[in-house]
Amino acid sequence: MSLHPSLQSYADAWAHSVDAISELVSPLVEGEWNRRTPCPGWSVRDLVSHVIGLDCEMLGDPRPIHTLPRDLFHVTNEHQRYMEMQVDVRRHHTAPEMTSELEYTIIRRNRQLRNETRQPDAKVRGPLGTEVTLEHAMLNRAFDVWLHEQDLRTTLGRPGNLDSPGAQIVRDQLLAALPKVVAKDAGAPAHSAVVFDVHGPMEFLRTVRVDAEGRGSIDGAPSLGPAATLTLDWETFFRLACGRVTPESVSDRIKTEGDPDLTTAILRNFTVTP
Repeated sequence: MSLHPSLQSYADAWAHSVDAISELVSPLVEGEWNRRTPCPGWSVRDLVSHVIGLDCEMLGDPRPIHTLPRDLFHVTNEHQRYMEMQVDVRRHHTAPEMTSELEYTIIRRNRQLRNETRQPDAKVRGPLGTEVTLEHAMLNRAFDVWLHEQDLRTTLGRPGNLDSPGAQIVRDQLLAALPKVVAKDAGAPAHSAVVFDVHGPMEFLRTVRVDAEGRGSIDGAPSLGPAATLTLDWETFFRLACGRVTPESVSDRIKTEGDPDLTTAILRNFTVTP
């Protein structure tokens, strides 16, 4: 394989999750494609359309020429309009059309990855006419596809793959966002520490420390006398961080200790995905 070694984990995670999505939706009958998912305004069909559409863009396919309806209540900004185009253009596709296009897109993307010779810092097309590095684009695809696999599993009542290669990539990206959540968004005081104790299929303990200038950093060492501790399971952690649930709806799955105002502020600012 000619793929750059630093890109291999993203390719492997994408392949694992997109194959799982194909396996999940292949047996669905027509009506099940209309079931509501955790993504506002999106059905199973819409979510799979999104996966297909963004992988087609990774392949360099032209974006569809399509006018969005004006009554899509869940589309409120330009980023959402951009994402909705690939979704709405497939809204009347049948179940066989959806599964066949998904399978064909997976075949094409696997072929592209087998023959990929570009360096990680090569520039590729990003959303809204932007340019991003190939590494960034592949990381985003691995993150996005695993998260949507979980959306489908929630919708269909088919839990699984909570510790898959994609889960590990999502974990690392969400942990990298925690210092900003704690130090800047939640306003944790200088010289304080906040501990996140996460259990389940992905188990970890991380401490966010705020320095004298109010900057946050994260490490795996425990803290003596933290300002706050949040204990929760991995599924609740990522669903909260990715905006799939509200703190109120999963309050029974989160144990908090320490400064109640700080824990409330952290949970209020926990969502880090667009």
